[in-house]
Amino acid sequence: MARKKITPVEIKNNNRKQIYDYIYKHGKVSQNDIAAALRLSRPTIATNVAELEEDGLIFKDGQQDSDQIGRKAAAYSIAADYRIAIGVELTGHHIKVIPVDLYGRKLSRTVWNETFINTDEYYSKACSCIKEVIDSLDVSDERILGVGIAMQGLVSPDGNTIIYGKIMNCTGVTIDKFTEHLNYRCTFIHDPEGAALSELWASPELNSAVYLSMSEHLGGAMIVNRNVFRGRSGHSATFEHIQIDPNGKQCYCGKKGCFETVLSMKALLDGREADEFFDAVRSGSEPEKAKWQEYLKNLAIMIDGIHLVNDIDYILGGHLAPYFTEEDIKILYDNIRRICPFEEEDGYIKISKMPSHNINIGAALPYIKEFLDNPDNLRPERSEQQ
Repeated sequence: MARKKITPVEIKNNNRKQIYDYIYKHGKVSQNDIAAALRLSRPTIATNVAELEEDGLIFKDGQQDSDQIGRKAAAYSIAADYRIAIGVELTGHHIKVIPVDLYGRKLSRTVWNETFINTDEYYSKACSCIKEVIDSLDVSDERILGVGIAMQGLVSPDGNTIIYGKIMNCTGVTIDKFTEHLNYRCTFIHDPEGAALSELWASPELNSAVYLSMSEHLGGAMIVNRNVFRGRSGHSATFEHIQIDPNGKQCYCGKKGCFETVLSMKALLDGREADEFFDAVRSGSEPEKAKWQEYLKNLAIMIDGIHLVNDIDYILGGHLAPYFTEEDIKILYDNIRRICPFEEEDGYIKISKMPSHNINIGAALPYIKEFLDNPDNLRPERSEQQ
């Protein structure tokens, strides 16, 4: 079969994307930098840079630093707010909204104290909060890529339905609860998956890993070849519902003794503040210290069990992540070695690089990635003229 010929328009689009991607990756650069890196002709670079600037995708950012004598070259940077995505997290008691630029950076953060109730009134209120944040940005609607809504519930593959939401009593909720109020693309995302996407964004070297989200509730996500693996029915990585003790405490899923009942922050803190609890642990208070040691034993059991199936890295994330010390990780490895049948080297358990706002930002990131991956998005008006 003969190869399909590449058209001049495709070549131009490819050149334009290469140039944009180079500026995006390297920050403040000159046309000379681009020419040296991409080996494109100067006229090609000059034309594309001029068009990218005219379309608002890049801007002149002063002059490039150089040791050379004479006039310094103009430098160009990405217009990071050319497009914006909105990350929303709905919890039992809060509505959290964060707009994110093309670098995945938080532009602002607004939180409303609002108890979740599965009613039309609640969804209308949540949409009003989202609109308020978007209005504060003072940008046209076309610059908003979409609204990602993270919730404590499993989500259908198309992102349109909560298929299991016992924590918040939201099973069966559909995205039209939001799209009937918002004139933007909207999708649901399972909150640990959002956190895992943030981790991928912050860690270009990360390929495959198990992400453990240890917050008020326990959750998880599987990262495989830099993608979150959802599985056939959408409940991959729901480690929280693996049973550790059939006679243990009741889990919200209906079973007894799930890992949720011993490894969630709710189970660990039992109503206390995290700072207060860990201050007691670090000062040597025996009740808190014993409870934390028991927690590390149970966490070792879970990691060892999953690790026997998935011999990859493990990332400790969620609100609990910042409280882990090097000594805690050492104890965790020691606990695992005592129960693991194989010789294991340290180094596969890591602390999250994004413990703050990761769910909100992760909910927005699929829209950012989609925009950056599609060359047509870099030719907002010209694609119709070619």
